Amino acid sequence: MLHINVNSFVVTRYFAKITCEPEWKWIKRDVPLPHYDLFYVWDGQGEVVVNDQTFQVSKGSCFLFRPGDFTSATHDPQNPLTITYIHFSIKKKPDQIPVRYRVIKNTLDFQTILSSYVRLMLNEEEYAMQEAQLILKQLMIHLLRSDQDSGNDVQQKQHHLKESIYEVANYIHEHPSEWFTLEELANRAQISPRYFSLKFKELIGKSFREYMIESRIERAQYLLYYTGMNVTEVATALGYEDIYFFSKQFKKYKGFNPSTLK
Repeated sequence: MLHINVNSFVVTRYFAKITCEPEWKWIKRDVPLPHYDLFYVWDGQGEVVVNDQTFQVSKGSCFLFRPGDFTSATHDPQNPLTITYIHFSIKKKPDQIPVRYRVIKNTLDFQTILSSYVRLMLNEEEYAMQEAQLILKQLMIHLLRSDQDSGNDVQQKQHHLKESIYEVANYIHEHPSEWFTLEELANRAQISPRYFSLKFKELIGKSFREYMIESRIERAQYLLYYTGMNVTEVATALGYEDIYFFSKQFKKYKGFNPSTLK
């Protein structure tokens, strides 16, 4: 999606998350921007002008200004803007560049990435600059994905469905000792049980039941190898009432008996 080396991103110390003063305004300058500027609105109401095009902005409004852009902005003093801005450069022209403006729908994920960048850049350690380059590329990819999804309702729904299925798979993996019903997992994904079962196998490559068993067995192997727990203790911890059934299932998936790890 973005074929550009992470080292091509040039990080600057011009960045902040800030609530603007009531009297704040961004005056159009005689010379254009010399760099890229990521400008995101956390809260408030305002107006941004980019190359004589006017945008009404509020929570979720996000711009990627480019070198050569002319910009200005004002806001409602009674509802001031809270913004994050990040100035940066790119040594090599990207093969793809996000559009100048979009409204971020999944604000939580995007805000988490932005917050990570700001916190990181407050650190003076050398590694912080390298990690900041990685986050800048991640932000660019996030914007490109957002741009692609925003133009097509079907794509948006498919993306949401995929995210829901992957979230459920992650939830299963995080709770290997629990045995979930189809109805519980489908409800978590907010789709019908039949559709959930079909889409889970399509996206994950195995049925949700197989995935639950494999998650249990993977956890069992870890507990046996690293914690000093015996087979009975592990089987009990992972919800097995029959140790012989546990051993049989373990051998089926791993090819050896769990007792060999002790």
